[in-house]
Amino acid sequence: MINKNYPSNISKKQIILLSIPVFFSNLAIPMVSLIDIGLMGNLSETRFLAAISIAVSVMTMVIWSFGFLRMGTVGIISQLHGRGDYREIIKTIMRNLIFAFISAVIIVLLKPLIIKGIIYFFNSPNETQNLINTYLSIRFFSVPAELILYVLVGFYLGLQKTNISSLIVIILCTTNIILSSIFVLSFDLKIFGVALGTFFASNLTVIIFLMYSYFYVIKNFQIIPRLNGIIVYSKFLKLFNINFDIFIRTIALTFSFLWITYLGSKISEDILAVNTILMQFIIFASFFLDAYAYSTEGVVGFTIGRKNKKSFLTAVNNSIRVSFITSILVSVVFLIFFKDIISILTDIEILRFISFKYFGWIILIIPIASFCYQLDGIFLGASQTKELRNGMIFSVMIFILISIYSSKYFGNHGIWFSLLIFMALRSLSLNYFFNRILKKF
Repeated sequence: MINKNYPSNISKKQIILLSIPVFFSNLAIPMVSLIDIGLMGNLSETRFLAAISIAVSVMTMVIWSFGFLRMGTVGIISQLHGRGDYREIIKTIMRNLIFAFISAVIIVLLKPLIIKGIIYFFNSPNETQNLINTYLSIRFFSVPAELILYVLVGFYLGLQKTNISSLIVIILCTTNIILSSIFVLSFDLKIFGVALGTFFASNLTVIIFLMYSYFYVIKNFQIIPRLNGIIVYSKFLKLFNINFDIFIRTIALTFSFLWITYLGSKISEDILAVNTILMQFIIFASFFLDAYAYSTEGVVGFTIGRKNKKSFLTAVNNSIRVSFITSILVSVVFLIFFKDIISILTDIEILRFISFKYFGWIILIIPIASFCYQLDGIFLGASQTKELRNGMIFSVMIFILISIYSSKYFGNHGIWFSLLIFMALRSLSLNYFFNRILKKF
């Protein structure tokens, strides 16, 4: 059976080594959005970029709302790993796969309601709305595979097998990029081709790694997965409580980013398109910095399972420092290559010009955000999901109030200012709850 004993002084080097595979997988994730936006942004019509902006924002909110399937899995698996309870690890995975299936069914059933919500909240021209509907008509059918992949990624992150979890994401994203590019550039399927690429990529990846995971468990745990003992009310209730807290937290987080899209659309379609482009820098940086958070989740859960307080505190301090230093480096890289990246993302001159006016906010937001990303990982590894939920709800409520007034008086600058405040509030609220984790030791 696999096992891993972390030393009491988890160094910055060890955190970086654990995070390297996650870096590459996380870099692949925003590349999908960048390619999609690049494909639509170079069709010489803003409506394609506006449509992909709204459609992807909504689907991101829907899919990320069920991110508890990954996040809840990591904390539980890592703590069970620390205690060496491998039979319960297998049962936990199978229970979360059941959650994934049920969640996918719910999302598909809610499709008509979600489309009506888009029509109600986004006052888009009919041509743009038709493009959105075209994208969603196929994209919804990739949801089951995407949610199952959440569970599998959480499983391997919880075991600190970051190379395998990263391979899942890299294969998914690479296949997505290749297929979307072929469908758009070779078959001229435009926005339908982008959605079709995601559908085929997600289903192909989930088939490969479900088979791989079955044989991985047999080889490394020396246990054949069985359905016996899966349906236990108390276990499902515990999973439900953890997952529901993360669900609410994620709904609030994804809504905040959808809210930014909404505020931009109220100003103009050009501002909407520009904010979509600029948000790719934030998303790119967040996935990059989340590599530390993801790897720390498993370490935190393991140290709590082993009741090793010294190791826990060392991991927390070193991971936060490494994350902040990396955020500064990312901001510097963006500052140097900002114009070049914008020119690649769109060939529409007015969008390029407007983007240059707001890039300063990107440089400021990324270092501020590094703290909340890392604290998220620490609280998830400790399964302190109630605190995550409450901290996020508080931060989002204040963010919305600030954004309404700041966007009214300062336009798009007000939107980006409110996002900076939002990131700071997330960090401050979690820092307030930090001592509750120490009670586990």
